[in-house]
Amino acid sequence: MRARTKKAICEHVRAADYLSVAQIFLQDNFLLERPLRFDDIKPRLLGHWGTCHGINLTYAHLSAWIRRQGYGDNLFVLGPGHGFPALQANLFLEGTLGEFDKHATMDADGIAYICRNFSFPGGFPSHSSPLTPGVIAEGGELGYALSAAYGTAQDNPDLMVACLIGDGEAETASLLAALNLNKLISPVSNGLVLPILHLNGYKISGPTIFGRMNDQDLYDLLHGFGFTPLFVDEDRGDVDELMALALDSVAEIWRRIRRADVAGLTKHKKFDTMGATTQKEAAVVGGQNWFRMPLIVLRTAKGETGPRYLNGSKIAGNNLAHQVILTEAKKDPAQLKMLEGWLRSYRFGELFNRTKGFGGFLRETVPEGEARMGMNRHVLPKNAVKLVLPEISEAEAPQMVVPGAEHKSSAKAIGNYLRNVLVGSEGARGFRLFSPDETASNRLDAVYAATGRAWLLPPANWDKDMAPDGRIVELLSENTLQGLLTGYVLTGRYGVLASYEAFAQIVASQVDQHLKFLEQSRSVSWRKGIPALNIYLTSVGWRQDHNGFSHQNPGLISDLLLRPSCMANVFLPVDDTAALAAAEWTLGAKDVVNAVTFGKTEEPRWIDINHARYQLGEGQGASVCQFASDAKPDIIVAGAGDYVSKEALIAMQLVRSMTDKIKMRFVNIAVLSFGGIGTSKNQLGRERFDELFGKKQPVVCNFHGYPETMRAIFSHYLDDMSRLELRGYSEKGSTTTPLDMQILNGTDRYSLAIKICERAADLKVVSGKESAQFVQKMSRKLAEVRGYIYKYGDDPDEVKNWVWGWK
Repeated sequence: MRARTKKAICEHVRAADYLSVAQIFLQDNFLLERPLRFDDIKPRLLGHWGTCHGINLTYAHLSAWIRRQGYGDNLFVLGPGHGFPALQANLFLEGTLGEFDKHATMDADGIAYICRNFSFPGGFPSHSSPLTPGVIAEGGELGYALSAAYGTAQDNPDLMVACLIGDGEAETASLLAALNLNKLISPVSNGLVLPILHLNGYKISGPTIFGRMNDQDLYDLLHGFGFTPLFVDEDRGDVDELMALALDSVAEIWRRIRRADVAGLTKHKKFDTMGATTQKEAAVVGGQNWFRMPLIVLRTAKGETGPRYLNGSKIAGNNLAHQVILTEAKKDPAQLKMLEGWLRSYRFGELFNRTKGFGGFLRETVPEGEARMGMNRHVLPKNAVKLVLPEISEAEAPQMVVPGAEHKSSAKAIGNYLRNVLVGSEGARGFRLFSPDETASNRLDAVYAATGRAWLLPPANWDKDMAPDGRIVELLSENTLQGLLTGYVLTGRYGVLASYEAFAQIVASQVDQHLKFLEQSRSVSWRKGIPALNIYLTSVGWRQDHNGFSHQNPGLISDLLLRPSCMANVFLPVDDTAALAAAEWTLGAKDVVNAVTFGKTEEPRWIDINHARYQLGEGQGASVCQFASDAKPDIIVAGAGDYVSKEALIAMQLVRSMTDKIKMRFVNIAVLSFGGIGTSKNQLGRERFDELFGKKQPVVCNFHGYPETMRAIFSHYLDDMSRLELRGYSEKGSTTTPLDMQILNGTDRYSLAIKICERAADLKVVSGKESAQFVQKMSRKLAEVRGYIYKYGDDPDEVKNWVWGWK
């Protein structure tokens, strides 16, 4: 590394360290043009200092390396998002912040602006956020930085993504799972990801595991994960020289890999240890198989360049440096003096003055234009890929349907549609499917006709549907897949995470974080238009009768419907046609999270494609199904979900077989959002609700999920909740038959038929005697059917061979 470049990097780091400390502490006197006073210190000291120097060192070296290598498309993903003052300092120094925020000018006023407003009401938050240019990971909930980084790199072959991972984050299961992505994401046809494991040794209150591991054990672990670890340790040499050497080695490894073709990714050819001319260089670089991607291990002390001791306690190089370390600087003269000495140690006056601004070091360290990491174009939704959705054919979803006559699998219909999306987006490379090894199990395997599963390790002769450049990513870690999908959509592409319904709950917290990201993005003009984050929930609990209770959990839809951000939709298609309409809608949506539930077994087709699209548009989430409705209904029967709607319709059929005195209407609820029926931007109004559900009629509703979730929705519409008879999944399950799953939860045809009849009797539509006779008949039938199930282990033929009919 040239001496001039090294000097510039050191000055860049000094400037960034100064600005990081100033943001945490100062509300005035930002250039230390006079001695510090108590009035210069913020009333509430908030922020995290411990990781800042490591971030600043990394960012400065990456920027200078990008400049000298000529990389034009670069992104920085920060795992420890609590180190935001450091990230903001670097975005300010590279001029990116000022291009998005007119107040962040690169002068004294701009310095005052970022410092005064950091962690201050109405200003900048303490963590990375959507308000910040270049940010795609907030880093509050740790574990997902690396998977998000790989997500951004997919289908962006010119992109370089540097991902800084804290050693606290490295202890999370999600991060450890993400270390396997180097075996799935091709570095030839996708972008290049550089993980940088920053070992500062400590979490908030104790040491980290990786920080205490010796280099050999750490090397063996990371090498076993398929990386070439490059160690940069400030205690074993000049950290700037070592970092520059490591980064140049990364560039050479990447060049050699990029010279290979995609087919060669599975050949495992070797090359010699790279350019090691000294023992130190050999230790830093090490040997590797050519497909092994580099990973830098950076060891610097926590809180480096800050106070080393306070009141006899070790600070720098200890967990006590994690957050604000001079907490009494606003009222303790000794701590105020220490803070001033700390700030002056950076000699910021040598790097900046009011007249000339910053010195020439930035010309050596900051790339030009869009090559700056904060200016990455993929983060701007305006540059999102244009996804052209395929037409839904007459064969897939007919214009005319005889209700209940045909039986089709919603999952297979979705699989065929996603196959067509993959084929149609091949050129744009803007769509991917993510699934935890369940694509075939979920009956979505038609997608393999369009592309294979991403796989870089040696295939066995009997392996199927594997491809080095496959656009289906399967890994048994829902958290990692969700991280991939998040990174993918936040850089302007489209995707779906398909999961067993029960285990999608694993990503609930990540989905919440994404909703917070979207909520904050509402106030950021250049963040609008982010492709939707779509989660398809199949193998639903109602037909997990073979796997049992552990696989029966509709909890994610409850989580989404409780979020008042009004940026989440839950689709509950009644059949395969409605599922296709939901897929069409969700893949074209922006700035929202969508969940779609659908079964994989063959079930009745009830509605045509025009009806299904009407429900999601003009129908505002619901519609009357005329094939099972009378003109002036006494009772409203509603279904929200495929299997429960089928049971509700059969219940109506049973009631009608007894008497035609009870007039009924079936209302199908197709989509829900917070506080209402319909999508978040097109909810069913009260007047329209009354048209569908009446103003006084009892409502018997069968719901796919937990009843209380749907009860909250109805409470926004019904003045008299006693009108409502609500059934749903009541946490009753087992390994049993399909009908018994319904019986266990009271959502079965017989139980619903009894409730319809009882409600009709309350209205005097039928006599008490007629009602009692019917209830007795249905109760006997229920007992008979259940007895058969428990004797023979299957549903009776009359249940399995049921045929729809309505008079």
